[in-house]
Amino acid sequence: MVVHLAHLTLSHFRSHLRTRLVLDGRPVVLSGPNGAGKTNILEAVSLFSPGRGLRRATPDEIARKPQALGWKLRAGIATPDGPRALETWAEPGSTRQVRIDDKSAPQIALGSVMSMLWLTPQMDRLWIEAAEGRRRFLDRMVLSFLPGHGAEVLAYDKAMRERNRLLRDAVADGGWYAALEGQMAQAGAQMIRNRKETLTLLARHADPDGPFPVADLALDCAAPDDADALAQVLAEGRRRDMAAGRSLSGPHRADLGAVWAAKGMPAAQCSTGEQKALLISLILANARALAVERGMPPVLLLDEVAAHLDADRRAALFDTLCGLGTQAFLTGTGREFFAGLGARAQHFDVTEAEGLSHLQESTP
Repeated sequence: MVVHLAHLTLSHFRSHLRTRLVLDGRPVVLSGPNGAGKTNILEAVSLFSPGRGLRRATPDEIARKPQALGWKLRAGIATPDGPRALETWAEPGSTRQVRIDDKSAPQIALGSVMSMLWLTPQMDRLWIEAAEGRRRFLDRMVLSFLPGHGAEVLAYDKAMRERNRLLRDAVADGGWYAALEGQMAQAGAQMIRNRKETLTLLARHADPDGPFPVADLALDCAAPDDADALAQVLAEGRRRDMAAGRSLSGPHRADLGAVWAAKGMPAAQCSTGEQKALLISLILANARALAVERGMPPVLLLDEVAAHLDADRRAALFDTLCGLGTQAFLTGTGREFFAGLGARAQHFDVTEAEGLSHLQESTP
């Protein structure tokens, strides 16, 4: 059995007053006009993974307006070891809470239940935007293989914020710096090693003969992956960092480089369509690697992906998803984009009336 969502309930979540889906593990197609609430469902699913979800929204931004009563999501997860129950919610003005199998849990624990990846139209500019977006994209892939990576990132960021505060306040006590730099070095070196390991796995499971172009990936990071060496780099950079008021070296400055392997062309110089195809190729390589290395393909959230592909690539994408056995959620404005999936997927029509989203399962 492949890990998948068996049911999902949204309560007071954006345009959904109360929506419930019962799912059987096949790909899920959500068709409907713009603004009907399709992406809201994908966002709800994304919140069953560590972090702020595919829109990176705050809890108060998610709550249905104008009531602003807070929101809640429930999901039943089918796994080879039996069902799991997930809940996440937020009351007005509060932080997001998580419960796993009726027990309170930190967000990072969600990564141990199932892996999740997504592509949204906003990510089409990934290769030409600032490095921060590519780091988040890379770390999402790292988390799918190594759920503990989230804890390393949190530990590093916490220590770095404290160090940055000392730098801005021009604190001169070397003991304070040494303690924080030691924490940053331990977590940061592991972050770099995790990222390198993930890139190796992605390269191993790329498909050079497939319909999507393969990217040669590289981690652009000047910081060493040895904790002692990284601590020394941080210590030696204190004076420069104090002048800048922030830490200028470390894995938080890393970037993900990508080159279209067959053409030798950097991703940033490819056409918009080629950049999208490279992203899809990476997501599929990630899913294949998880299926082989962990025996657990990820849940995939693919927002408006089919409309930007020609018929052949669309068919190839559907065949690949079904072959992997992954539960993929796909959205689109027209059902015709998903005709090639037929009965291999569950199909839902999403409509909107008077500010409320409505969902109806349909036949292909």
